Amino acid sequence: MSGSSGNAGDGPDILWAPWRMEYIESVNRPAGCVFCRAWGEEDDRASLIVQRGESAFVILNRYPYNNGHLMVVPVRHTADLGGLDDREKVELFDLLEASRKALEEAMHPQGYNLGMNLGRTAGAGIADHLHFHLVPRWNGDTNFMPVLGHTKVVSEGLEQTREKLTRAFKRLNGG
Repeated sequence: MSGSSGNAGDGPDILWAPWRMEYIESVNRPAGCVFCRAWGEEDDRASLIVQRGESAFVILNRYPYNNGHLMVVPVRHTADLGGLDDREKVELFDLLEASRKALEEAMHPQGYNLGMNLGRTAGAGIADHLHFHLVPRWNGDTNFMPVLGHTKVVSEGLEQTREKLTRAFKRLNGG
């Protein structure tokens, strides 16, 4: 939900996301890259991976902006978008489209936000490993809770969302 920094015309609108402070202030984060660690895990359930490819994968965001918030990530640890090879680019976009289809089947959103933050200054919480965000959206899914109550309402647990999306990917892959 956006709010105003003052009276109309006084300044820019501000997007409040206070639930993200848990991530930002997390002092007990393990060393190294969260995406590389997840890729190396054998337990996709624990790492929240919902689909693996050859050069890219799909993972749920542990600190989502909305139910079903996915990230599509190249396997190779890089912050250089221009340095991706053709195989990586194709698989990233194929997985973005497959993710949209899986979200459609599992959660029936009415729209999506798709984006990538390149560099810490641009908002990348994990600046040294490229990743796309795909956030499903529904009419009326923004509300006053994050602004007034410093609470984000995410109505389904990550494990339930992961199970729905894993099943959807399997059906889409013919399994």
